[in-house]
Amino acid sequence: MIWSATGFVLEIPSGAWADTYSRRKLLILGALISGLGYAVWIALPSFAGFAAGFVLWGASSALISGTYEAFVYDELTARGRAEYYPTLLGRARSAAFVANLAATLLAAPLFDLGGYVLAGVVSVLSCLVEAAVAWSLPEARPVDNARESTQAAFTNYFHMLRTGVSEVLTSRVVRRAVLLVALLGGFLAFDEYFPLFARETGAANGAIPLLIAGTVAAQAIGGALAGPAYKLPVATFTIGLVATAVLIGTGALGRSLWGFLPIAIGYGVLQLVIVVSEARLQDAISGPARATVTSVSGLFAEVSAIAVYGGFALGSIWFPISVLIAALTVPVLLTAFVVPLALAAPRSSSGAEAIDT
Repeated sequence: MIWSATGFVLEIPSGAWADTYSRRKLLILGALISGLGYAVWIALPSFAGFAAGFVLWGASSALISGTYEAFVYDELTARGRAEYYPTLLGRARSAAFVANLAATLLAAPLFDLGGYVLAGVVSVLSCLVEAAVAWSLPEARPVDNARESTQAAFTNYFHMLRTGVSEVLTSRVVRRAVLLVALLGGFLAFDEYFPLFARETGAANGAIPLLIAGTVAAQAIGGALAGPAYKLPVATFTIGLVATAVLIGTGALGRSLWGFLPIAIGYGVLQLVIVVSEARLQDAISGPARATVTSVSGLFAEVSAIAVYGGFALGSIWFPISVLIAALTVPVLLTAFVVPLALAAPRSSSGAEAIDT
């Protein structure tokens, strides 16, 4: 809750900051803050230490969320290559899943070799590498507020905050895209319950990571295919969400280890639709507050995820995990009807004007 509360408080304000300050520097700062949070966990392995670490981690996530997507999109637009955004975003998401899988597999041998401290030190070092990569990125968008007075900087900040929120409220195209991205982001809460489902089917503890690895691999494949799939008809993604609901629901209700096969395929398709939806959102944004608008979708994705967590917590009083996972496919199925409205928006033709502004 401490982690989530931090994200709630900082998500949109950090997006406005990214629209008025150097996005590259915020990506660097976010990586360093995350590393500091892991360092606190090493130095203070207590409730207070972990609480402080989660505050830092939440702040880091808020700084990077929205900032990253807006940074990449505007940098590509500045070079006249915005059409490559879906492919680049899909590859980045896939690489993240592969790295996540590698980190999971490395955790046990690292712990055996050097205990909790070594695992923590490697985590801190990974954040330093992240900061170095962010530092190496070019930044074409001019940022002049460093030479402004404090009052002018705050005025510019609040203007950008209002501009971004106003675009979400007044633009039907952007509002629908934000809604779809938020709903789909909440459905990623599925994987929090896959280990419990595996245990429910009788899987041994040692087999559970391998089953989960299958779903992660499917997500990596789905993300990698998002670029080529981006130009497919909108109906394709509607069908994709329907297939996701059927596959995951069928796999869960089968209550066997083989159920992870359709679950993994469905989860991979879901990831593909998510990446396409995120790219379409960037295309729909026409104003200068790109990171702020993206952060609004991130905020509501957290709200959606919290609703899923609450539903599982309440439902677990009466139903097994398999039934609850299948029940979550119902809102996935209903969301499929939102896809034609949210993804039918034409590509934005004002990206260059947004950068100039």
